[in-house]
Amino acid sequence: MSNKIVAVIEARMTSSRLPGKHLMKASGKAMLEHLVGRLLKIKILDDIVIATTINPEDDEIEKLAQSLKVGVFRGSEHDVMSRVICAGEKYNANIICEVTGDCPIIDYELVEHSITSFLLNDVDYVNYGIRGGLPDGMGSQVFYLDTLKKSAKMTSQKYDREHVTSHIMNNPNLFSSLYINAPDILKSSNITVTLDEFQDYVLIKKIIEHFSGLNENFGCLDIIKLLNKNSSWLEINKDVIRN
Repeated sequence: MSNKIVAVIEARMTSSRLPGKHLMKASGKAMLEHLVGRLLKIKILDDIVIATTINPEDDEIEKLAQSLKVGVFRGSEHDVMSRVICAGEKYNANIICEVTGDCPIIDYELVEHSITSFLLNDVDYVNYGIRGGLPDGMGSQVFYLDTLKKSAKMTSQKYDREHVTSHIMNNPNLFSSLYINAPDILKSSNITVTLDEFQDYVLIKKIIEHFSGLNENFGCLDIIKLLNKNSSWLEINKDVIRN
């Protein structure tokens, strides 16, 4: 039986730090639309699903998913682990590639590398980002749906249920894992292009609009070069405190 690989994007409108951030626009498109457009370039993916909540506020996210002709699942707001599992089950996933909605300008080639690395290695879990030195906002994770189900049965901790894979990462004796290191040319831990607060939106919008009509497929290296050339842009969100 061939593996069905599904990208699951977690997104909700009721972010405490920047409500409605996924529908904020740059170059005429919502942040979430930019992210979906990037993942659609990954030919190895069988499906893309936006996993949102049952909150009425998230009706707008469901409408966007439908307009983009990608899957949508609505579940628990705070038990994100169960939301991802149920999204995977609804779309018959064997393998899940997890990307948060906070990464609207993620490099699709890096995500594809995560998936390929998972397929080529006999592991339960692959992470490209958290230890690899990539700019914050470029990370992705890949794992078997059955692995996440196993993890879910073993933890009821609020932190684990909210952060999906923290139990897997914290138990390497139970789950075989591969952490991918970025090549030196992409190591830029001083750069953050994740969408947490309004300053992040200002920076990401500037980046998108810079490349609009110039290079719609801009990737991680293009962003690093742009920000190194325009170092004042790094000041925009440097004081944002990350969770």
